Amino acid sequence: MADDSTSITSGLIGSYTAVGDSFTEGVGDPGPGGAFLGWADRLAVLLSDVHSGSGGPDGTPPEGFRYANLAVRGRLLDQIVAEQVPRAKELGPDLVSFCAGGNDILRPGSDPDDVAERFEAAVADLTGAVGTVMVCTGFDTRGVPVLRHLRGKIATYTAHVRAIADRYECPVLDLWSLRSVQDRRAWDGDRLHLSPDGHTRVALRAAQVLGLPVPADPDQPWPPEPERGAAEVRRDNVQWAREHLVPWIGRRLRGESSGDHVEPKRPDLLPL
Repeated sequence: MADDSTSITSGLIGSYTAVGDSFTEGVGDPGPGGAFLGWADRLAVLLSDVHSGSGGPDGTPPEGFRYANLAVRGRLLDQIVAEQVPRAKELGPDLVSFCAGGNDILRPGSDPDDVAERFEAAVADLTGAVGTVMVCTGFDTRGVPVLRHLRGKIATYTAHVRAIADRYECPVLDLWSLRSVQDRRAWDGDRLHLSPDGHTRVALRAAQVLGLPVPADPDQPWPPEPERGAAEVRRDNVQWAREHLVPWIGRRLRGESSGDHVEPKRPDLLPL
């Protein structure tokens, strides 16, 4: 793994706010009460564990760790900047994860250079108001049937994100280099969102970037899987198209978003 960390002392992170879209909301990783968990929630637990074990220089216990998740599925970059960035600045946490622009890149005719310019403006705004901003690259989608044809645009946007991170000294959650999420078992049945195992691996990688000890290697190989026959693959593709692709196309044609009428699941900095 490339060294994408900064000089953060993880025990000093006493508050964390997650900003983004469905990836950060945790879609694909079901939790209690119909809500989603996701990599950001899982990272918050790891941060909380480290924070609770750290004390002040005089031996006093630290204040309780606090966490907010403002992410909402389907949000475009400009919506995230308008709706979530001001709230993140208001909360003023020690750490913000800012993962945005993926839904923009998925849109036909989108320009990754233009999206990156707007992304950088938001990073500049955030870094002036909060402790640390961790940014996320795109995934390498060469093995994802729905997104394979967008690999060039995603790679261009990823290169921009890394350059922006260098300019603003942001730690980078590099999803492109995380080989374990190129396995189909890391993805939900809709082939657009991570599975619980995929979210877990991303959380572990994020923890590594922030210098936390992790209980497992996020890039450890998956267990062997029986080879799938052509008939099984075709059957899965037909079922996926009926259950996920057709409804997704329908929403696009109607101008609807999966995030319409969805509110952030954790809008305030609250103890875990």
